[in-house]
Amino acid sequence: MNIYRRILAAAAFWLACGACLQAGTLHGSVKNGTSGKAAPGIQVILIQLQGGMQPVANSQSDEHGQFTFDNPGIGAQPMLVRAVYHGINFHQPVPPGKNSVEVEIFETSKDAKTINVPMHVVIFQPNGASLIVGEEYSIENHSTPPQAYFRADGNFAFALPEEAKLQNISAAGPSGMPVVQAPIDKTNNRFAIAYAFRPGQNIVRYSYELPYPANKASVKIPTVYPSGRLLVVAPPTVQISADGLQPNGQEQGMNLYGLSDVPATGAVAFSVSGTAPPPDEAAGGQQGRDAQPGGGEPSGASIQVVPGRLDGLKVYLLVGFLVVFGLCAILLARKPVVVTTTASSLDAPDRAGVRQSNPGTGDEIGSVPANASTASMADVDRAVGNSLDALKERIFRLELRNQAGTISQDEYTDERARVEQLLRELVRG
Repeated sequence: MNIYRRILAAAAFWLACGACLQAGTLHGSVKNGTSGKAAPGIQVILIQLQGGMQPVANSQSDEHGQFTFDNPGIGAQPMLVRAVYHGINFHQPVPPGKNSVEVEIFETSKDAKTINVPMHVVIFQPNGASLIVGEEYSIENHSTPPQAYFRADGNFAFALPEEAKLQNISAAGPSGMPVVQAPIDKTNNRFAIAYAFRPGQNIVRYSYELPYPANKASVKIPTVYPSGRLLVVAPPTVQISADGLQPNGQEQGMNLYGLSDVPATGAVAFSVSGTAPPPDEAAGGQQGRDAQPGGGEPSGASIQVVPGRLDGLKVYLLVGFLVVFGLCAILLARKPVVVTTTASSLDAPDRAGVRQSNPGTGDEIGSVPANASTASMADVDRAVGNSLDALKERIFRLELRNQAGTISQDEYTDERARVEQLLRELVRG
């Protein structure tokens, strides 16, 4: 790991040298993804991510949909561009070293058939007298023409087991940055969020806490959406059972289970027992982060930048559902990563999953400080490490979708090739 990171750090250093001359100015455009045309007269806001979400500049797209921002943070630190259309925020990240961006906005649809839910993931993690449960829904929008699915009164509903206390909920669009959502209380432990699900792959995550007396509990997970596959993840010190639940093997510290043809109504009853693994047995190493800004959401929602480098699954006890990203490094560790500048340079595992993303939509992984003349090698190494974390998470979600059967073999092959190309581009600078 250290060897190839240093190689990437050296390559990234020269990339930063070339980028430093362009830092400070951002040229952008706003495109209506539904019509495919430029979007004039759209309010655009430049947001600084470091030190909290701070709007630092405002503008408006011209008759050609173009806009320009000047700010010393552009190119030197992660930034975010927000386009506001019909009261809905559409975001696009601006990673360090980048000085151009295209922000897509979409017309909206209130038709629930605009989206489908191919996969549901549940993670169980004991925490003393409490059981932390994280749930994630993969949500696909393949609308034609492309539209964002949105309802102000709530367009994604979910329910919690009895006695559950909701901890947090977030949503992410194709660009991948989780956006903290304010739950809409529908009573009886049922909630909803109002979030603009853009065309492509979206994700909703939430976590909650349950009583866990004597290290065991019966948990009924309500099912609201039909899902082709339910995946369950738990430490090996935890025993999980449910009707129809099949073990899918162990992946270096975590047990995987699968349940097919999950109904849209009712609940899946789980029997959970056991304790959290000892700290020295928990999955360690440098864990993935979700640090790619993006996604669209209604006005007023705040955006959460997920803390970097999860230090093992222990952190999940504090931040709930972010264990999904911790699993990235666990599964990636099954095979070594070999860096070259020629052939396929990323040997990904053949099981378990990563957020699908497309080049040019905000999942670019370069994060090298543009002001290389004053940047130390430690800064460069840290920046490259962030890029590798993004790659790990991307591979994790891709493999998870492949295992769950929610992506065709052709799509899987194409996406793997894109990830490998991104790594080669990072090495070459």
